[in-house]
Amino acid sequence: MNLLHWPVRMHVASLSVSKFCFLFSLAFCGFLLLLIPALQPSARKVDLPLPRPQVRPSLASLSHHAVVPGGFLHAGNTDPITGLSRSSAGQERLNLTGMMMTVPRGVTDSRRGPRGGALPRGKVGGHSGSRSHDKLELKDIFIAVKTTRKYHKSRLALLIETWVSQAKEQTYIFSDGEDKELRLRTGANIINTNCSAAHTRQALCCKMSVEYDKFIESQKKWFCHVDDDNYVILPSMLRLLSSYHHSQDVYLGRPSLDHPIEAAERVKSDGSMSVKFWFATGGAGFCISRGLALKMSPWASLGNFISTAEKIRLPDDCTIGYIIEALLEVTLTHTHLFHSHLENLQKLPTDTVLKQVTLSYGGFENRRNVVSIFGGFSLLEDPTRFKTVHCLLYPDTEWCPKLNPWHRN
Repeated sequence: MNLLHWPVRMHVASLSVSKFCFLFSLAFCGFLLLLIPALQPSARKVDLPLPRPQVRPSLASLSHHAVVPGGFLHAGNTDPITGLSRSSAGQERLNLTGMMMTVPRGVTDSRRGPRGGALPRGKVGGHSGSRSHDKLELKDIFIAVKTTRKYHKSRLALLIETWVSQAKEQTYIFSDGEDKELRLRTGANIINTNCSAAHTRQALCCKMSVEYDKFIESQKKWFCHVDDDNYVILPSMLRLLSSYHHSQDVYLGRPSLDHPIEAAERVKSDGSMSVKFWFATGGAGFCISRGLALKMSPWASLGNFISTAEKIRLPDDCTIGYIIEALLEVTLTHTHLFHSHLENLQKLPTDTVLKQVTLSYGGFENRRNVVSIFGGFSLLEDPTRFKTVHCLLYPDTEWCPKLNPWHRN
């Protein structure tokens, strides 16, 4: 054997073994890669959570939310069910009864029946139960007194001396002329409407238009209108209004007729059709909630009240009833606690006089048409009986007689 060829042969053999080992390593790695998935433990099955059932919230749990027409509720800008914010378009879609209903943003509870009228007592916004009471104070009421300059001494002075003295900041007197002397002497809120002093439909509606605008500006909860021959029993008024909520559609007053008035419909049609509605006589006074007053705005604010009255050609109190009952379809809530000089006031039981909201007295043609109540003043000294009523309510008034209040003169 040639020893010179031995190193060459050894080198070739070494290369062959290395090549074989390399190929074997590749094959073994490939085999391991194939075995890895099979050797892994199987993943444990996890039960996915079931969707939570949508539970309809109870009215008790949502009692702090505001009520809207049809029994829907909302709080601020959040949907009570989904928790989502309201649409920027100002429309809200709520579903608490299985029916979808769209209502404008800001709409509050409407005390409505089948045609938008007053629900029976004990029902609010379509739900049975007690009415929503308002935590009310005297400062929340805007009391408007309509008068004319010629009655400043004969009528207005008596009111300022009696009940207005107990609600001076809440009472606003709307007249047709300046009276700086009376304003300075009494500190009363006397507003010159610059309307005509004539007792015409146009003049009356002019003053009512100013009353409405001033109330909206005041931000108060209730608008109550009375005439200059009304005595307002403030505790009774506060008690009555507190049984409602100012955000509801509430129109309180006493009709002067025993049937609805009928007028030509010239706002929604050309006058060829007629419309029937109730209205509360301004002579006895009436009260309107702020929620309802705001809805009257298209036909009452910024002079629109005068335009509406001209279209239907009716006085101020009739126009109020037309806007509320005929246009807004909210029914007048009749109450016998308001009184005008048109009724027989002597028939009012003596023991109920101080429980009424407003009282009145007959004019020159019927001076004896006054409430039958007795106190420290004779009928000659107090022909309207307003001073007698006032001293029974506020016996500490400095000018009240210090006598037995039930002593009969």
